[in-house]
Amino acid sequence: MFTRILVPIDLAEPQMTEGAVTYAEALAKAFHSKIRLANAQSLTPVKLLDYLPQDFNENIRRGLESELSAVAAKIDLPAARISTALLFGPIYQTILAEAERWGSDLIVLCSHRPGMDRFLIGSNASAIARHATCPVLIVR
Repeated sequence: MFTRILVPIDLAEPQMTEGAVTYAEALAKAFHSKIRLANAQSLTPVKLLDYLPQDFNENIRRGLESELSAVAAKIDLPAARISTALLFGPIYQTILAEAERWGSDLIVLCSHRPGMDRFLIGSNASAIARHATCPVLIVR
C-alpha cells in the first residue's frame, strides 16, 4: 500500500524523532516500504554571514548529516530501504517539495501538543498536513 514513506524529523527533538521513526519503521516493515528521513534547516540569514567562519555552512552540514545517519542506523530495515535528505529552506515548503520530488506516498511526522502560539501562527505539521498531496500521519 505504501512504498515510499517520508519522515521529516527535527534533530533538536529526539523524543519526537523517535516517535515518528517508530511508526514509520512499523509501517515500512508491514508494507516492505522505503523510508527517507528528511531534516529541513532554515537558511542562515545573510546579515550574519560576515560574523561567521568561512566554513560555517560546511561544518553545520557535516554535523547534521552525521546526526541524520545516526538516526537512520537505528532503523531495523535493510540499508537499501533507508535514505536521508538534508534540506535547506522554509521548513514545510521544503518538506513538501521533497515529498513530491521523491514520490512519497505517505508522510509520517511528529507534532508538538498545540498551544495558543500554534493556533495563532500555525505549525509546520499542520501546514504539511493541509498542503501535502499524499496522506499524512501525525504522531503525538
